[in-house]
Amino acid sequence: MNVAEIWRYPVKTMAGEPLQSASVGPLGIEGDRAVHVEDAVGRVITSRTHPRFLGHKAVLGPHGEILVDGRPWDSAEVAADVTAIAGMGARLVRDESAERFDVLPLLVATDGAIAAFGHDRRRLRPNIVIGGVEGMAERDWPGACLRIGTVLIGVQDLRLRCIMTSFHPDTLAQDKNITRSIYQRFEGKLALNCFVIQGGRIVVGDTVELVRGRACAESAGAIQTGDRHAVSSADHQAG
Repeated sequence: MNVAEIWRYPVKTMAGEPLQSASVGPLGIEGDRAVHVEDAVGRVITSRTHPRFLGHKAVLGPHGEILVDGRPWDSAEVAADVTAIAGMGARLVRDESAERFDVLPLLVATDGAIAAFGHDRRRLRPNIVIGGVEGMAERDWPGACLRIGTVLIGVQDLRLRCIMTSFHPDTLAQDKNITRSIYQRFEGKLALNCFVIQGGRIVVGDTVELVRGRACAESAGAIQTGDRHAVSSADHQAG
């Protein structure tokens, strides 16, 4: 298996950017979902209720600054777009706490599940797409770990999908049958909620290893204690 795609969404609920490489820390991909939309009373707004936000793209600029459609995220022009979509008092807010994520800092999808889904993988808004996965194998991964070089990712559970999957990422046209099909065919769940055990840098094309059971726990323990020999031992048991 390998890293087929890496995605970052600097502004939560807007379109994101594909990356060739990324730094992964305790809160996932560096710069991911660092800004979100709030209404006049401080409630977080997403494309579940305001899908027009999906028509705006956020990226990190050359100096790490967040840009929305090529403009600074805190510019008057972007603020005007936000209020046009979500009403007076709506605004973009910077938030780099762990609470900014809906579930966990990383969402991992697999090419096998995307193929079974049969629609644009951007509807699933993954951070990492893993290639070389047969069919729906990801459904057996919760409780395991994924190793990408020095990076170790824990797999918690399958992601319960919402109405955002019904919106086309380019045209924003809605097809509720797509979300219904996820519930009919996949019990409402596609892709994996994941957390970071050990950070580092990942690159498209990197090898991905699935580590299960005691080997996963021993890998995590070895990383926490800095015991590389134990990691090697866990690899042998996983083999």
